[in-house]
Amino acid sequence: MPCFWYHFNHYSLSLGLFAMHKPALPLEGTDTFEDQIRIVLVETSHSGNIGAVARAMKNMGLGNLWLVNPNSFPDETSYARSAGASDILDRAQVVSSLEDALGDCSLVMGTSARGRKVPWPVIAPPEAAVAAAENAVNGPVALVFGRENHGLSNDELQRCHYHIHIPSNPDYSSLNLAMAVQVMCYELRMHHLRGLEGGEGSPYLKPMTAPGDPGWDVPPAPVNDVEGFFGHLEQVLVDVEFHRRDNPRQLMTRLRRLFQRARMDQMEINILRGVLTSVQKAVGTGDRAGDNSKSTEAEAKATGQEDGHV
Repeated sequence: MPCFWYHFNHYSLSLGLFAMHKPALPLEGTDTFEDQIRIVLVETSHSGNIGAVARAMKNMGLGNLWLVNPNSFPDETSYARSAGASDILDRAQVVSSLEDALGDCSLVMGTSARGRKVPWPVIAPPEAAVAAAENAVNGPVALVFGRENHGLSNDELQRCHYHIHIPSNPDYSSLNLAMAVQVMCYELRMHHLRGLEGGEGSPYLKPMTAPGDPGWDVPPAPVNDVEGFFGHLEQVLVDVEFHRRDNPRQLMTRLRRLFQRARMDQMEINILRGVLTSVQKAVGTGDRAGDNSKSTEAEAKATGQEDGHV
């Protein structure tokens, strides 16, 4: 009878635990690598680290977590630290030995921060991600992470085809478990994104730094409009007695370099010309602009944007 009540109470506690954890946020889709790449944690001491690992995995589109003889799992701490990645924990595989986690794998790579008496093939995270992705088509690939305090044992590392070395600061090389997993998951994610769209790369990887780049909201300013702005700017600087055409020094040259470096878009030109027109009105020289019709039109466009249409 005591045994029955122990199991009944343990079952009831588990139901309560799962009812308390936050619902999982939706996945981007299926696991990026269709569960062929598994993250294996060996004898994790702190359950919160398991939750943090689940979060790191889900951030990067992975979902296949294996736990080898964890000290405590499942528990509320692991779910609390997962921050919306509870679905990764819900389907985590818990096994009693590393052999059980690796038995059907085609490739095994383990993280290691220290050298060995007998040299072993060592690769960096980017190369490990490439190897993992390429071998995942042949069968499951395991990325193995050791205990928080002393990592993987020599016997465990000898079960790996490659050792992964994260080139951290040699004076302080110890990474938190979830940080180490995040590094590897990030490299896997980057490799996946580079392979999208027929090898052209994912739009997430393409920089957007100036007008004309995909995603910029306003087209680049035409050369004629930029030149009109420079003429307007020079006139305003003369109007406020900051610039003398008979002794220009290099003022306009340097201002041109400044604004050309910015590669302005059409709306930015309109805003700047609107500002210049306002300055001219304030100093009473509005009729002396080099191209008053253009500056007035630009001011109108800029004002329209300020009304909430930017």
